[in-house]
Amino acid sequence: MKRTVRNKIENSGNDPVNPDIKISSAPSIELNLKNDHTSPERFKRNLTALVEFSRILNSSLELNFILNNILLTCMGKFFATKGFIALKRDGILTLTAVKGISEELKKSFPKISVLSWEGHPESEKDLLDNFFKDKSLNDFLNLCGIVKIEKICSSTDCLGFIGLGEKLNKIPYTDDDLEFLRTILNISATAVQNSLTINELTRVNRVLDSRIQRLNALFELSKEFGLVSESTRVAKLLVYSVIGQFLVSKFAVVTFEEKGINILESKIPEDVLIGALTQYNYSEIFNPIRKEEIEESYPEFDKLNIELIVPMQMQGVIKGLILLGKRINNKNYSDSDIEFIFSVGSLAIISLENRRLFIEALEKQKLEEELEIARDIQKNLLPHSIPEYDNFEIAAMNLSSKQVGGDYYDIVTLADESFCIAIADVSGKGVGAALLMANLQAFIKTTCKHGMRLDEATAIINDLISENITDGKFITFFWGLLDGNAKTITYVNAGHNYPLLIRNGKITKLEKGGMILGVMKTMIPYSVETIRLQSNDVIVLYTDGISEAMNDRGEEFSEERLEKLAVLSAQNSAHDILIKIQKEVQYFAAGTAQSDDLTLLVLKVK
Repeated sequence: MKRTVRNKIENSGNDPVNPDIKISSAPSIELNLKNDHTSPERFKRNLTALVEFSRILNSSLELNFILNNILLTCMGKFFATKGFIALKRDGILTLTAVKGISEELKKSFPKISVLSWEGHPESEKDLLDNFFKDKSLNDFLNLCGIVKIEKICSSTDCLGFIGLGEKLNKIPYTDDDLEFLRTILNISATAVQNSLTINELTRVNRVLDSRIQRLNALFELSKEFGLVSESTRVAKLLVYSVIGQFLVSKFAVVTFEEKGINILESKIPEDVLIGALTQYNYSEIFNPIRKEEIEESYPEFDKLNIELIVPMQMQGVIKGLILLGKRINNKNYSDSDIEFIFSVGSLAIISLENRRLFIEALEKQKLEEELEIARDIQKNLLPHSIPEYDNFEIAAMNLSSKQVGGDYYDIVTLADESFCIAIADVSGKGVGAALLMANLQAFIKTTCKHGMRLDEATAIINDLISENITDGKFITFFWGLLDGNAKTITYVNAGHNYPLLIRNGKITKLEKGGMILGVMKTMIPYSVETIRLQSNDVIVLYTDGISEAMNDRGEEFSEERLEKLAVLSAQNSAHDILIKIQKEVQYFAAGTAQSDDLTLLVLKVK
């Protein structure tokens, strides 16, 4: 009986670099039984051995078991002295199973990158020939005494190679030997492929389990961070979660605030850590930095044995850093480790930022309440109505800005058609300024009722305010006593914007007086001036909120613009002059929010 099973590719040859090593590329079985009287018996023995080999090989999915059985079967069949199997692992040809090769030689196996072996194994001859032109690989084969190399290929991929040393009887490998070897490898390829697939699935499942555990940990940490309201507790929770996960002995957690660097937790001396941080522009650390980059670019941290720097950022802004030293188990930080640390850091910085925003919101709320109280105080201190006089027209207004200031004006009626007008601006904002303005009003009303001279009364008011004022506050102040019958004004200006006296298109500024109130006790007496008024004279009193009103370009309304406007509108009534100035200021500001009150008082002689 003659039967031939031929290989589809009948091309085998010698390694072009090392002619002693034969390379076979045909993966299928070829049994030539012609002219061999023992062929049926040999065929039966081989078939029985192959069936038993297949049964044993497929009884396990453990890769080492499969590879060792392949290697031992091949070496036992051919009485080979040594052998190895190298498989493609993570894109690198890796020595996976070895027999008869010393540990010293194992270490010399070259790292060869395997980009793509996909495709039918029958089309791999050119790739195989080129692959074994690698000098380092041939040197390894020569040193180990490997004389035969054969591919291990599945139906879709080249998985790796088997290498066998010479036989004990020194007889070369025959064609029958090679065909039997290929048959074994064809049977083995599926088992190897299945084992590699299972191993990969196991690895992936292990990674997925780890990720799920870490996601659960992150979920629990997010709830914990949400319940913590103190920055120190946030830092401890962050540190304990990282230390517990990665067994880190040296660490530091720092945040960056307007005041500077804030160390939340640290196992590094504070002065040493601050010194290292100030050496670098930490605001540019947007990505985690590993040990290699730390050694090269951050030597100060390398001296502290820091192996990982993880930024904590919000909306692209670096808010802090997590500095970690070597792990107790000496393992390196993997990508998934760094991803977990980065996520925990993000949760922590969000919690810290939320706490900061919450405190700011409380402070803002308290400030708003304080400002509301101050507005009420200020509103109640201003005149509720403008008195009418036989010889004078008076119009006044006060427009509060969002920030409560200390602007104040008053009209105090006295006997015999006489009255006192006053305008003031208390420095600062809020309740303190409003209360100081209330004190000033009380002093004014008291001194006016007692008929004191303005210069003497101003000195007394200054002394009283100087005794009670704090935090460097002061008051600019102007007041004048008008005699309705004599049509005169006697005034003192204590550092206030000069009121404008407009007569016949010309301006006289009322500047006689002295220093502002509250800076120090009166050392130099205040000056006083009396002016006889004429019909149609106009006096314009204002605070700096008028002259310093700003538009959206940052330009001020200015005293010059106010003076021109006052002269042009002087022929109108006091009310019309006030409305004209108010509208021009508002038109100039064009809706721009102002930081100061607008206060204006216009008096016109009938």
